Amino acid sequence: MPDAQVAPADAEHARALGDRERRALVARAGVVGAGTLVSRVLGLLRDMVLAATFDREATDAWWVAFTIPNALRSLLGEGAVSSAVVPVLSDKLEREGDAGATRLFARLRGVSLVALAVATALGVAAARPLTDLFAAGYRARPEEFDRTVALTRAVFPYIFFMGTAALGMAALNAKRRFAVAAFAPGLLNVALIAATFALPGALGARGIDPVLALAAGALVGGLLQVVAQWPALRAIGYAGRPSFALDPDVRTVLRRIAPLTVGIGVYYVDLVLSRRFLSELGVGAQSYFSWAMRLCDFPQGIFTMALSTAALPSLSSLAARGARTELAKTWAQSMGLALFVALPASALLMAVGEPIVVTLFERGQFDARAAHETARALLWQGGALWTVAAVRQTVPALYALGDTRTPVVVSAIDLAAFVLLARALRSPLGHVGISVAVAGSSAVQMALLLVGLRWRLGTLCAPQLLRSAARTCAVSITAAAAGWAAARLTAVEIVGPPGVVRALPGLAGTAAFGLVFLAGAWGMHSSELDEILDAIRRKLTRGAARR
Repeated sequence: MPDAQVAPADAEHARALGDRERRALVARAGVVGAGTLVSRVLGLLRDMVLAATFDREATDAWWVAFTIPNALRSLLGEGAVSSAVVPVLSDKLEREGDAGATRLFARLRGVSLVALAVATALGVAAARPLTDLFAAGYRARPEEFDRTVALTRAVFPYIFFMGTAALGMAALNAKRRFAVAAFAPGLLNVALIAATFALPGALGARGIDPVLALAAGALVGGLLQVVAQWPALRAIGYAGRPSFALDPDVRTVLRRIAPLTVGIGVYYVDLVLSRRFLSELGVGAQSYFSWAMRLCDFPQGIFTMALSTAALPSLSSLAARGARTELAKTWAQSMGLALFVALPASALLMAVGEPIVVTLFERGQFDARAAHETARALLWQGGALWTVAAVRQTVPALYALGDTRTPVVVSAIDLAAFVLLARALRSPLGHVGISVAVAGSSAVQMALLLVGLRWRLGTLCAPQLLRSAARTCAVSITAAAAGWAAARLTAVEIVGPPGVVRALPGLAGTAAFGLVFLAGAWGMHSSELDEILDAIRRKLTRGAARR
């Protein structure tokens, strides 16, 4: 119900609710961001260990094999399940309280377990055609194809654990319990790092492909995430036995999941096609693209995804009350904060990308050529971080409004743009052409989603949002120039093994960028910086008071 139709008392209550949710947004995103920061740091360490330990043929096979269950994890955990369950569960909490929500969750858990068991069995059985779908180019290298099939079959049961954890995460988020769901994914990276150090030698000694150690690590990591959630779910009363009744509320969730899966799934069709195109572009193409993507995931996950996760329950509550003006204000706040992180992240990766790649990865099996090729892909993928951030903030607002059609239509157009760009650019640019296609299609998706949200809400609070983005963009460009100059000034020719000197340009460029950006944001009185600092001060004050 639009705000204009809300009674004065209800409108006042909606404004108070909107103010409360916006004040809490940064703090909640901070909790999610802290957990995601730990997970991303561990993920970065994992990728560094993996890059140095295995050769490019092994890492190419791993990235393809893990893409399938990892895409389903993102589709379930960060996409369809979360976006469908959180609004319905939030509405249930508003109308019937904890008792009704607990019953609904038990029924959702029952349906989820059955669906995940079936999906896991089908995925294991269909490992060969799935590999052919993702990496048909490997047919020209039969050993590489067979290796990827074996890895896909071994790692696919990971989706059962991650789907279970995804539903638990949605329930915890609906109850505003963000910490456990945010920190638990780090356990996957811990398990993969441990497996990389402990298992390859033992497997190789028994005639087993050492890269299968990564499949074992993924399965252990998935199980650990489910176990880690259990105490928090029990504390909110959601750890009871699953039920298998298909009541109207469960059907509502399923009806929402279907179009959401189609809409979000189009992104993963992009990913399938990316892997397929890359499989035809020679050894290393999969790995260069994937490491660039992983570096982009780092800033996205720490704050952009954290804001999206923290905002969805707030947006859903406001939508359930018909408070669309307050919803627009809350969305604009989250968008401004997301761009405050994403715009400088794009500028940093474009200006200092190669020195950063050298600092993080150039050791062991990862040589100077691998660093250069990864940096070429990173230039384009990193440059698109801010458009991805805008998409991540806009889609939850549409879902909160119950609009599942617009994301589906926009995703279909995004897919068409990606295919056209990738087919046109893969021959002249090689693997970099796929990264350009990803960036271009993301920009198309962002523009169309903003048009759709504007039509739904009637406003995007554009003046304040544009002022904020322009200010952040100006400071980011200045910081990028400083970072680029610092990296160039500290670069020297190096002969011999890597060390501190080789890492210096990346470290100096990043430090210079950070210092100039923070100083510029402070000097321009950035409201986003003030919000973040205020949230930190409140957290520290509460912590000191408890002590």
